[in-house]
Amino acid sequence: MPPSLTSPLPAFHRTRIKVCGLTREADVDAAVEAGADAIGFVLYPKSPRHVPLARAAELARRLPPFVTPVVLLVNADAALAAEVRQNLPQALLQFHGDEQPADCVSLAAGQPFIRAARMAPGFNLLDFASSYTDAQAVLVDAHVEGYGGGGQVFDWSLLPTTLSRPMILSGGLHPGNVEEGVRRVRPWAVDVSSGVEASKGIKDAALMRRFCEAVRAADRLCAETV
Repeated sequence: MPPSLTSPLPAFHRTRIKVCGLTREADVDAAVEAGADAIGFVLYPKSPRHVPLARAAELARRLPPFVTPVVLLVNADAALAAEVRQNLPQALLQFHGDEQPADCVSLAAGQPFIRAARMAPGFNLLDFASSYTDAQAVLVDAHVEGYGGGGQVFDWSLLPTTLSRPMILSGGLHPGNVEEGVRRVRPWAVDVSSGVEASKGIKDAALMRRFCEAVRAADRLCAETV
C-alpha cells in the first residue's frame, strides 16, 4: 500500500496516472503506451462509458504487467461484485456510489478497493477518509448531479493539506490543467476520463500522451523546488 499522506510526499514522488472509461482495444493500448499506471473500466449502466463485465475482462487481458485494471462500481449488488471478483481478481475496485464503509468491505471481500468522495463546500473529507480505513486510497471528484464528476473541476482549496489515506485527484483534469493540479495538490495519483476524449468513451491517443507528459513535467518541477 502507498505511504500515508499524513506527511509530505518525498521530492522524488512519481505521480501515478489512471485513465478511466476505456471501451476499445486501441485506446487501452494507447493509454499504456502513453504511460498510464492504471486503466479504468466503468460498470455503471447509466454511464456513456459503460462496458459489460465480460467486455471489461476482455480489455483487461491486454494490459501488461504492472498496469492495474480498475473496475468502477456504483451501488452494485453483491452478485455483480462477486462476478467482478471472479472474472477480474487482479483488479482494484472503485466504489463511486453511496457505499458505506461496511458495504465496501463486504463487496470487495478482500479485494483491494478505493473510495470516491464528492467534493463540495462543507464536505468533511478528513472524516470521510478516516471512516474508510480499509480503502487503499480516496479519489476526490467534483460534486455534480448523479454519480461521477461530470468532467468538472472542483475548488482544490477545499482539500486538506494532510489526509489519512493516499489521495487520487480527479474531476475535470486534462492536459492543460493537470500540471497545475499536481503542483498544487501533490496527490498520490491523478485520474482522467473526459479530458482525454475525442467523444464520450472514445479516447484520443495524442491527448493521453500529452496528459501523461504534463504529469511527468509537474513531477520534475516539484522535485526541483523542494
